[in-house]
Amino acid sequence: MAAHEELPAGAGQEAIDELGSIRQSIDNIDAALIHLLAERFKFTQQVGRLKATHGLPPADPERELLQIQRLRGLAEEARLDPAFAEKFLNFIIAEVIHHHEKIAGTESANGSAPRAAGARTDVARPVVGTSPASSATTSPATS
Repeated sequence: MAAHEELPAGAGQEAIDELGSIRQSIDNIDAALIHLLAERFKFTQQVGRLKATHGLPPADPERELLQIQRLRGLAEEARLDPAFAEKFLNFIIAEVIHHHEKIAGTESANGSAPRAAGARTDVARPVVGTSPASSATTSPATS
């Protein structure tokens, strides 16, 4: 357990040890999440390059809606708050789109592929499929 945290005088060594063990498990899961996100972004970068090469827009609202519905269902199965899962996915979606826009800009600057006609990326909008409680906004969609 971290030395900076002070426990009440009545906290026994057993509680301190258990707290340390639980926190170690949390730290391990956090590390796994980071590695999984890194793997996910490797694939979304490939999607972004493919879209840029073929002049496809960085966002895909239909795909986004399907992903949100799928992740909300998985969250319910896992007894995780679906609204939290949706907010988490919306954050990831926004980052993916941002990366796709950067890739498309780089590809266009290199003369590789023009941006698809009508592909506006400068307008934020409410995310498709959000519940009234989660009124996050982001760019149009995901890979």
